[in-house]
Amino acid sequence: MSASPAPLVPEWLRAPSDANALDGAIWPGSARRDGDGALEIGGVSALQLRERFGTPLYVLDEDDVRVHARRALAAFSDAAARHGGRARVYYAGKALLTTDVVRWVLEEGLRVDVCSAGELAVALAAGADPALLGFHGNNKSGPALERAVDAGVGSVIVDSAIEIERLSAVAERRGVVQPVLVRVRTGVHAETHAFLATAHEDQKFGFALDDVPPVVARIRELPSLHFTGLHAHIGSQIFEADGFRASAARLVELHAELLAGGDIPLLNLGGGFGIAYTAADRPLPIEEIATGIVDAVADECAVRGIRLPELAFEPGRAIVGQAGVTLYEAGTIKPVRVTDDLTRVYVSVDGGMSDNARPALYGAQYSARLASRVSDEPPALVRVVGHHCESGDIVVDAEYLPGDVAPGDLVAVPATGAYCFSLSSTYNYTPRPAVVAVREGEARVLVRRETIEDLLRRDTGAHSDEGISMAARSETK
Repeated sequence: MSASPAPLVPEWLRAPSDANALDGAIWPGSARRDGDGALEIGGVSALQLRERFGTPLYVLDEDDVRVHARRALAAFSDAAARHGGRARVYYAGKALLTTDVVRWVLEEGLRVDVCSAGELAVALAAGADPALLGFHGNNKSGPALERAVDAGVGSVIVDSAIEIERLSAVAERRGVVQPVLVRVRTGVHAETHAFLATAHEDQKFGFALDDVPPVVARIRELPSLHFTGLHAHIGSQIFEADGFRASAARLVELHAELLAGGDIPLLNLGGGFGIAYTAADRPLPIEEIATGIVDAVADECAVRGIRLPELAFEPGRAIVGQAGVTLYEAGTIKPVRVTDDLTRVYVSVDGGMSDNARPALYGAQYSARLASRVSDEPPALVRVVGHHCESGDIVVDAEYLPGDVAPGDLVAVPATGAYCFSLSSTYNYTPRPAVVAVREGEARVLVRRETIEDLLRRDTGAHSDEGISMAARSETK
């Protein structure tokens, strides 16, 4: 009889037959081992990346971003076309936003969602057509709304009665009519594979279903606003289409009711489609998700005898997540006996929760591989941890790496394209890493590495540039 898994090893984690192998469902499409065994992404060796840019380092495969953007747009457009309709796809700026990333997704036919004045500024600095932008957020400030209206943002997703009046006043002063969508809480929330349906969800976003008709009536009374559709979002890191189908039924019913007051050209079903972070994650292909959701909406429209509106989707991390890899350098290696039968090797790296907050925030699971070499040593159970003064500073909770992992090794963590750079911090006065794009054997900086000098210059108690420089030099010795 085989022994049961060790209690501190997750049930889904299995010791690999080859601790050097790269799972294509998790890594960028270009990831491979070069002739010397080093990880290569976009035709660039991880060793070269460390030498040129240092570590920690966010590496983004440009072609992978573009491939996922094209694939998502094709999936939803094709699904809609089969019913005689059209679809648009928005890239979620909050996942990872730089001017270059904005340009990539726009060039591939996507639009862009922003949810702050800062994200809006990045999109505009990238040269985005404002008409292709959607502006989200539950507490948009007056100045942020003014900037959006002045820029000509294509849609503002309104989230409260106060915001409706605030936005109307801004648009009226500018002498323009601002298109808006109304965010709706459908009572359907996706949590992994379970759905919780209630009359009113206890959350900060949007309007309850019963509250939407009077809200839309108010918008239609205001000459400076134009109601263009409904918007709903049921969750994030979603692997199946069932929750979207349930939400779509409620949205279409509401949409049909509101048609009595005028045309409604758009229905935004949101997104939050999941990606694989570990070998245990197997999300549905985007094509199957698109077909399932669009078919459900089309069926609901047919039952009610109404025309299928243009549909909008927000794939979120599914565009950029798999394209990202974070490179770290191992510093200390510490075997820790956690039970009589189990030793876990703690691999401390030069980054941590400041460059990937998701494990600390959400208990998120990640994978890891040695990036500087391959090894024939048997796999050892490891926990990859950061350098921060926190016991919860965990990068990869449980993984198998070759048993000879050593100081100076490069450790690569895949699927870090989404919500790592965007959630990064300077905790423990740690400068944030650079973001580097790789493509066809070339690498270039998208966002430069922050320095200790950068951090000290924000401190008004630092008396001179000379003092800042001296302090920075002493910190890095």
